[in-house]
Amino acid sequence: MSLSESVRIKVPASTANLGPGFDTLGMALSLYAWIEMKRDDRTAFHLYGDEMKGVPEDKSNLIYKVAQMVFDEAGISVPELAISMYSDIPLTRGLGSSASAIVGSLAAANALIGSPLPDSKLFDMATNLEKHPDNVGASLFGGIIAAAWDGNHADYVRIEPPVNLDTLVVIPDFHLSTAKAREALPEQFSLSDAVYNISRSSLMTAALASGRLDLIGAAMRDRIHQPYRAALVPGMAEILDEAPNRGALGIALSGAGPTLIALIQRGDERVETLKSYLMDTMKKEGISASSLLLQPDVEGVKVLDNRESTSFLDMIRGEVTT
Repeated sequence: MSLSESVRIKVPASTANLGPGFDTLGMALSLYAWIEMKRDDRTAFHLYGDEMKGVPEDKSNLIYKVAQMVFDEAGISVPELAISMYSDIPLTRGLGSSASAIVGSLAAANALIGSPLPDSKLFDMATNLEKHPDNVGASLFGGIIAAAWDGNHADYVRIEPPVNLDTLVVIPDFHLSTAKAREALPEQFSLSDAVYNISRSSLMTAALASGRLDLIGAAMRDRIHQPYRAALVPGMAEILDEAPNRGALGIALSGAGPTLIALIQRGDERVETLKSYLMDTMKKEGISASSLLLQPDVEGVKVLDNRESTSFLDMIRGEVTT
């Protein structure tokens, strides 16, 4: 087993559910976090970027705690770490910030000790921490993930995103915790609503796997979580109804929200019209928001070349500008 003194990784954001695939479907997105993990004499944290404000800088930090789980699983002791992190992924907005941190830490810690744990084990560990496999699977493997979790093991199929698929995300300027979003859901659903979602989740998976973008509008609808969460995101109900008429192939709440994600066809000239509609609707509700045009990420978490002569921040600047 080859041990390293330091590793650097890049991990993508993700969107979960894609409408009907509640806790099942996820897709990696071209928005990233970077982590550097080094063996050291004492544990220290170097956190950069606006998205890192308020993140703990002691051993309660999620990155540190997850890394120790990897070392424990592998039977190796690395108690002290110097951890640097920069992220462009907004916290608690429905873009998989916690999942990216978990996957990034798992991958970095595993690489630091010679990668004794297979990806399947890392996936199970990540899913056990998140309690659902969609975001962590997308960040780990890249592309689109259809997955099932039985409480101990996650099975998955990775789908290569259609080559002409892009996304437009609108990120409201407020936080919405997953816990609060889940509290809005009922404990039971009608048989008709269950069948409605099963059929559309199956159709969505098949449409993405076969590149049938024309089916996304019909497939992306949902009755299990979005109707109950709509009150948490003003303007969402209107947007879900109207955006497909403004150029979106389909639109959904991204994960637990409040971000909304529209799937669009690459090169569609209506994207600016769609963006204006989404932003104007948020503004009408008194909500400031930002928008990003993102592509599906196909690589997933990636161990980067460890160039000792390049500082972490210089490496980030190079990554962001290329």
